[in-house]
Formats: sequence, structure tokens, C-alpha cells
Amino acid sequence: MARRTSPTPLTQAKALPGWDALLLLLLTVSLLRIDSLAEAAVLPTLRQDVLSHPLLGGLLPAAGIAAMGERSPWPGEPVGLLLIALSLGFVFVYLLVDLARPARWRSRAKWLLLVCVLATALFLPTGKLILLRQQSGPASYTHDGGVIQTEATIEYLLDGRNPYSEDYTETAMAEWGFDEYRTALYHYPYLPWTFVFSAPFYLLGQAVGFYDQRLVYLLLLAIALALTPRLLKNERAQLAAVMLLGLNPLLGLDVIFGQNDSFVLAWIIFSLAAWQAWRVSGAVTTQPPHPNPPQIGEGSVTTPPLLWGRLGGGELRGATKWRLLSTLLFGLACASKPTAWFLAPFYGLLLLADQPALATSGWIGLLRAVPAILRRVWPGLLVFALLVGPYVVWDASAFYDDVWRWSSGQGETGYQIWGWGASNFVLILGLVADRFGQWPFWLLEVLVAVPLLLWFVRRQQQNNQPGTALWHYAALLALFFYVSRFLNENYLGYLLAFFALGYLMDEENNR
Repeated sequence: MARRTSPTPLTQAKALPGWDALLLLLLTVSLLRIDSLAEAAVLPTLRQDVLSHPLLGGLLPAAGIAAMGERSPWPGEPVGLLLIALSLGFVFVYLLVDLARPARWRSRAKWLLLVCVLATALFLPTGKLILLRQQSGPASYTHDGGVIQTEATIEYLLDGRNPYSEDYTETAMAEWGFDEYRTALYHYPYLPWTFVFSAPFYLLGQAVGFYDQRLVYLLLLAIALALTPRLLKNERAQLAAVMLLGLNPLLGLDVIFGQNDSFVLAWIIFSLAAWQAWRVSGAVTTQPPHPNPPQIGEGSVTTPPLLWGRLGGGELRGATKWRLLSTLLFGLACASKPTAWFLAPFYGLLLLADQPALATSGWIGLLRAVPAILRRVWPGLLVFALLVGPYVVWDASAFYDDVWRWSSGQGETGYQIWGWGASNFVLILGLVADRFGQWPFWLLEVLVAVPLLLWFVRRQQQNNQPGTALWHYAALLALFFYVSRFLNENYLGYLLAFFALGYLMDEENNR
């Protein structure tokens, strides 16, 4: 009689794919579904426009288009369905590859497949809408502020006109949106770096006869995704970070339709990558400090206590260049959109990450550290002043009116109470007559944001790491928007990106 043996435990290979494979599946399916629903809701002529487009319509054989018929699953047009099928195919192969051996080629295959998913689920769908817009008109297949209005501000800039003093009633903006809510026709709420940086690309586009602001957003996002792995060491966390930034369903939809949250996100990622290079260069370490280091804010700012006897002059100067570059890039982020400003307190503390005495110095030590932070952050302050200052001098009232008064709902054309936040309770309780009514949201913002800021700053003193800074930033901004006049759904995609990146970086740091 044959002897029965118990099953041999699986020791040579994983029984299931890693959690990054599951994450890729969840994110991709969510992005594809949300994008298809959005296209079904707001693009009623999508199928006809795709098939009549000289490039998109010519990609597929006539027999294949006929076989698909007039009715099909959304997005309802052949090119979109094929991109969805390709995206899912790459995801399913990723699931299988993650089980394979050896690890060397498996790693390369996973990165290649992730790039393919990003291309077919995000970049190519965006390109499709860009092409359709060129055929159907500037007010079609895009978002108003992030693309239509920003392109108009570039034209004003090149014509020598102040984008904050002009209105947009004679631009394609006048053809977009609901009549009663077109208050943005009289205001440009974003900061100058958005259109200043884009102007050279606009000129290049004019030379070749083709331009869409989303091309700039796609370029910056591609660079940001390429740099994101540098923020982490563990490969699975690196893959997850790229997925969570590139395939984030809400943020991905913003990119496809042309909202500009990815613009400021990219500059923050650039700044963090440079900060990480400063950290890796040896300027930031966990080694015990010198027994008699200078106090925070005293002595040479460019020679941190932990570098005593550790770095030579040349290596130190190289490390300092990365820190200067990081602050410069952060200044550009702050000159793009006010949402970046909420990161400033935590980023300032990161510039003192080479001085661990900050963790035990309390509030007094923090106050003494402010001059050191300012001396280190001067490139960011300078570039911010150079970009924003001219428009303040040019017409301070118009600049203030567009960037602040409009968003706070003041004036005859202020922004309406909108979005998914607590402001809905103000509406439903009848505390205002309509969405344009005035209510003291600023008081709630102060009552919520100031205590949170103080608490988060103290917490970061005790764990001055980039993951902590990003999580504090996302939480502070989220609660501020929640009690403000508006919490638009696209903000949640932006916040999710920083919540996720902060969590991954903190987990890796605390292993």
C-alpha cells in the first residue's frame, strides 16, 4: 500500500502575487470605470467625433467598426474600448509576472507593464481628448480653468496684458459651463508660474500649429512619475507610489480632462526628489550628533552639527546645492497654486532635518530655528517674489481680487458655495439665501486649521521626515477645505496622492 504524505509547503515561490499587484488592479479598474462614466455623462457625441476624426477614425478597419455596431459598452467608441482592453490585459499579465522567477527579469517586466498601463489608461486617453478638441473646438473635450482659461492667460501674457486685470468673456471660456456659475469669466484664480512656464511650449505649439495645455501637464507628470521611485528604497513601495500617483482615479480623471492639480503636484515631487538627493548625499543622517553641536539657529547654517568631522568641503557644497535646488523648486510650486502654501511649515522643518536637536527643543527651540529656516529657504522665497511680485506691483487690487476675493465668494462675481464639504450643511439649513450668499467660513477655517497646524508642527519636530510632512500637509489641507466655502471633488484626488505618498515614505522610514 502506497504511503500517504502530507503536501509539501510552498517554499520556492510565492503562493499569491504581492500587494502591489492587487493595488494595480484596483486602481486601474477604478480609473477606467470613472473615466468611462465621465465620458458617458458629458460627451454625448463622443462616438461620432472619434469615428469622424481623420486620425482616430482611421486607426481601425471599417469592418471592425461595423462589427462593433452602434451600441456598445461605455465609453461607447472603438478606440476607447481597445485602450481599456489593453490596460486590463497589461494588468492581468502583471498579476502573472509577479509570480514568476527569477526576480531580476520579473522586476524589469513589472516596471515595463506598469508603464504600459499608465500609457493606455492615462496618457493615451488624454491624447484622444486632445485630438478630439482640435477637431471640435477649444471649448470642447476639456476643463475650463486648467486648459481653456490658462491658454487665454498665456495669450494675454504674450500680448503684454495682465491676466489678472482682464476678463475672459471674449475667450472660449464663455462657451463652457453653466450660465449662472460662470463667475470665473472675470477672474483667474491661479498663480503666475502656471502660465509663465507654459508660455514657451505655447509658442512652440503655435509654430507647429497645434497646442493643448494638457501636453504640459502630461510632460510634467511623466517626469514626476519617473522621479517618484527616488523617494523610496523598497521596490514594491516604489511601484505602489507610481501607481498611486499615476493611476489615482480622481487625479487621473483630472489629467485626462485637463484640471491643473497635477501641475503643482509635479513641482512638489521635483522638490522632494532634490531634498532626497540632499539627504542621500550625507547631509542628513541618523548618526548621533556631535557632543557639543551649536544650538539651532546659531553658527553656520550650511554646516550642520552632524557634519562635524564627517564631510569634506567639496562634498558639503554638493549636498548644499541639492538643498538649494529643492527650495527653488518648492518656491515654483508655491508660485503655481495656493494649495502648495499649506506644505510650507512642514517643508521648512524638513530643511532642518540634519539638526535632530529640533525634536527635543520644544516651542522655544522652534522659534529660535525660524531664522535658520529662512536662511535656507531663500531661493524659494526669491523665485516666488520674482514671479508673483510683478503682478502685485502691476495691479495689486486685481491680483487680490482674482486669487483671494473670488474664491472667498466676495463681490458681485464671487465663487459659489460648492462641492462635497461641510458647506452643504450651511445650504441645507438655510443659513444663506443661495449658493452665492455670504457666510463666515473663514472663522471655521481658523478654528480648525490653526490648532491642527500647531499640533502637526509639534509632531513633526519629533519625527522630522518627509513622509510625516506630506501626511500632515494632506490632513491639514483636507480639513481646511472641508470647512471652507468649497471642497471640489478634484481636490480629493490631489489629497489622496499625498496621503498615499506620505504613508509609503513613513512606513519605509520606520521599518
